[in-house]
Amino acid sequence: MTDIDPQDLADRYIAQWTEPDAARRRAAIEALWARDGRHILQPPAEIREIAATLGFDHSTLEAQGYDAIEVRVTRSYEEWVAKGGFTFRPRAGAVRLDGVVKFGWEMVSVETEEPAGGGLEVLVLDDDGRIKADYMFPGA
Repeated sequence: MTDIDPQDLADRYIAQWTEPDAARRRAAIEALWARDGRHILQPPAEIREIAATLGFDHSTLEAQGYDAIEVRVTRSYEEWVAKGGFTFRPRAGAVRLDGVVKFGWEMVSVETEEPAGGGLEVLVLDDDGRIKADYMFPGA
């Protein structure tokens, strides 16, 4: 795993979220993720508050495995890129410490290139350099 460049991984990770072709998107997921990889999202505060009123005792959303991650990535693509007029881009400065990669990202308007949001990503890699856990913190 010593040959993994953290910025290259961040670039490839973000590219899956903006890929318009479903087959290429799925291929990117299978290349990046471990088969049982987990995407763990800290949802926005308003969603956490609603979940608490419904009796949910934790405030994370999780997708596990290629199929569930593909649904998550596709829904994000459809909502924010295809319909919303946004794209995602990694920020510079991705860093790696052993099997963990950390980087920031931005959601930007395609029309104006102005940032409309962003967050922090923490990826835990397996021995093959694939994502086994992805902790996403929107708004960070």
